[in-house]
Amino acid sequence: CRDSNGELHKFDSQWRDPDCNDCSCSRSGISCCTGYATPVGYDEEKCVSIFNKETCSYKVVEKDNHSKECPVHEWVG
Repeated sequence: CRDSNGELHKFDSQWRDPDCNDCSCSRSGISCCTGYATPVGYDEEKCVSIFNKETCSYKVVEKDNHSKECPVHEWVG
């Protein structure tokens, strides 16, 4: 299988791409899905979600003080 970056992958292999998608290669082609959960149940007026591409994860913090995390009640992914 050849991915969108032109890199070849062996059949039955799995990898995480630079955009944090979990991908696999089979004889029928490449399949990818997000490899992280997205926060949706938090106070969006007081807080902001920040994506860390190195860890492929979100952190939800107060808009005025990024050192204070906000509670998240629901994640989708």
